Amino acid sequence: MKAKLIKVLEQVVSDLISQGSLPEMTVPEIQIERTKDKAHGDFACNIAMMLARPAKMNPRLIATQIIEALPEVDFITQVDIAGPGFINFTLTANSAQQIVKDVLAAGNQFGRNDLGKGKRVQVEFVSANPTGPLHVGHGRGAAYGSVVSRLLMEVGFDVHREYYVNDAGRQMDILATSVWLRYLAACGEEFTFPSNGYKGDYVLDIAASLKADCGEDLRRTSADVFANVPTDEPDGGDKEQHIDGLIVNAKSSLGDAYSTVFDLGLSSIIAGIKSDLEDFGTEYDEWFSERSLMASGDVDKAVEQLKASGDIVEREGAWWFKSTDYGDEKDRVVVRDNGQTTYFASDIAYHLNKFNRGFDTVIDVWGSDHHGYIPRVKASLTAMGQDAERLKVLLVQFAVLYRGEEKVAMSTRSGQFVTLKELQEEIGKDAARFFYVLRGADQHMDFDLELAKSQSNDNPVYYVQYAHARVCSVFRQLKDRGLSWEKTQGEQNLTRLSESHEQALLTSLSRYPEIVTSAATNYTPHILAHYLMDLARDFHTYYNAHHFIVDDVELSQARLTLITAVKQVIENGLAIIGVDAPDTM
Repeated sequence: MKAKLIKVLEQVVSDLISQGSLPEMTVPEIQIERTKDKAHGDFACNIAMMLARPAKMNPRLIATQIIEALPEVDFITQVDIAGPGFINFTLTANSAQQIVKDVLAAGNQFGRNDLGKGKRVQVEFVSANPTGPLHVGHGRGAAYGSVVSRLLMEVGFDVHREYYVNDAGRQMDILATSVWLRYLAACGEEFTFPSNGYKGDYVLDIAASLKADCGEDLRRTSADVFANVPTDEPDGGDKEQHIDGLIVNAKSSLGDAYSTVFDLGLSSIIAGIKSDLEDFGTEYDEWFSERSLMASGDVDKAVEQLKASGDIVEREGAWWFKSTDYGDEKDRVVVRDNGQTTYFASDIAYHLNKFNRGFDTVIDVWGSDHHGYIPRVKASLTAMGQDAERLKVLLVQFAVLYRGEEKVAMSTRSGQFVTLKELQEEIGKDAARFFYVLRGADQHMDFDLELAKSQSNDNPVYYVQYAHARVCSVFRQLKDRGLSWEKTQGEQNLTRLSESHEQALLTSLSRYPEIVTSAATNYTPHILAHYLMDLARDFHTYYNAHHFIVDDVELSQARLTLITAVKQVIENGLAIIGVDAPDTM
């Protein structure tokens, strides 16, 4: 209905300008809002006040001209001017009931529009280093990125979902070395495992696979492995230098076989990540490899381009990107003094690659701890002649998991964490996804495991799913009584829906399309989750106050038609979030 009103007002203002009643000017985007008080009608518009300054006219006079020029439409019963120039619209009773017919006609397409038609958007999310399984901290980014992608598709954007695989660099070398050391221990070598190695059980599993594949072919003595390696931190040394020394020895001792260890660790972790995300209802169109950027020469090309423009300069043997010239707090290293490129160099090349693929908008979903990374990435894009405003970075706060009153520790390096797979096994995909998107991504989140598992009205996902199941139970009762729902008869008698609970549901249903559009364009899936909770509340209140299968056949058919529309909208909304709509609970 808001869209219909906006279309009418756009035409009226255009006509008034053409007729000379209003001066030539750029007309701002027309905003329609629902009134908070029904005494002021159903919708309010401030377009008269927005036009007042450019038109140099009294806003109430402009509002009067707009009202007088309004064509007769079958969904408006009254138009008034309020305050300094608000235009309030009261809709006909039939227009409120029309939403039920619209829902049933559109089915699972209800709420969709073509706002983004012709525009391509890339959404990159999760992209966790493949050094261990995804844990519950990654789950929030997975749910958020997935639902943002679905919302954008719902409003017509061509969306490309991507996972950036950091399959190169030091962290992957630490993983490979950790796997090899666990393999050596399985072969009987004795040593103290490095404090900075990856200690999770998954490393032991990969090492066991390595031993099964290679036997003891990759075995080296502990003395050789730790030869000339700096002392570790617990013994008064430096843990970073210690692990780096072990990496050097691993590569020199294994030679070409190092890639066997490296690739096994990478492939094992990636396979697990893909499986966990698939089970979580998170889909990707592409898994983009960091190593492919290096193999194609894209990283070197990006560095050379920035050198040529003078945006990268040499200092003390390293090459630095002058990000301070673009507002960053300090310059950043892109090539270390040993000739190795940094993660930042790969990120520069990756974002340039994204832009060169022709996306209208590039969306990165990052953890909130990456906030300081935004200026340098945007600076690099600007330095390479790109429009950095095409990059939208959406930050996601970490989710803190609680089991009762106890906070659950999460550390990939120490191996002490709850995996995303374990979370799903304990509370299910539906509860996990719904809880993750229930709060704004930029807000702190405490994840209450006990609440997520409970079957009570205090559990948000249970509350919404139960509304859907209750509608289904009504139709099972209908069938048990030998009765049926007649859609045509129900639609013909929608005027019988005069109870306050019915009017509340009609209003809630009419809000769904605007909720979807707002959630998509503002990247705020939590407003969809809260809308579904509100709709479920309105339905449960209606269910508890009235009977749907009554002797008055016309009224019964109208009510059955209304709750069928409620069921459809719940299904549509839950599908976007990636949550099932069960028939029974």
